[in-house]
Amino acid sequence: MIVDLRGVATVLLPGTGSDDDYVDRAFSGPLASVGAVPLTPPPDPHRLIDGYRSALDDAARDGPICVGGVSIGAAVAAAWALAHPDRAVAVLAALPAWAGAPGSAPAALAARYSASQLRADGLAATTAQMRASSPPWLAEELTRSWRAQWPDLPDAMDEAAAYVAPSYAELSRLVAPLAVVSAVDDPIHPLQVGVDWVGAAPRAALRTVTLDQIGADTAALGAACLAALGDIGGSRNPA
Repeated sequence: MIVDLRGVATVLLPGTGSDDDYVDRAFSGPLASVGAVPLTPPPDPHRLIDGYRSALDDAARDGPICVGGVSIGAAVAAAWALAHPDRAVAVLAALPAWAGAPGSAPAALAARYSASQLRADGLAATTAQMRASSPPWLAEELTRSWRAQWPDLPDAMDEAAAYVAPSYAELSRLVAPLAVVSAVDDPIHPLQVGVDWVGAAPRAALRTVTLDQIGADTAALGAACLAALGDIGGSRNPA
């Protein structure tokens, strides 16, 4: 592996509407296996992005850290690494959703829609609608995390949907190695975004998974990120 994570604090940030419970199960086992020290701060729906930045700043006070997350969490982690090139040893980006302004990115549209439905119809009805259109494992995860972040969840979703992620031009200046994982069958987090993130960054690699794989083994996401990190220096093609 290009980066030795033994003893390195590794901060993982949840995706929109998700929580620290999920990212802990997705990443902590694989990270512990290579000696890293996983940190999974809970999302604060009152100040989602600022809360993530504060958690990264706090973790880096004792030395350089590895940063990462899922979806919006991955974008915030990459932005932090760009702003702190001497403090980020690697970026683990799972399911990146867009680069630059969100525009009509599927994940941003979905977050805006869910926020509007939550405000109009309430938590119970919107959760039922989400469960009907989601894989069972994802429905269970979001039912739990949405309930915990209610009633501030719609505001957090709108904040995430407005976030301007690092552009491809900015990613071209990323000093830390970038490990990306995308799902080949995820319409909300398109594979092409992961391909483009990797194509933009100087040192990067991509691994792919399926939604079924993530559902069957939550830790598959973290394991794939570490595998991508290990690939850096070799092929940059999707595996």
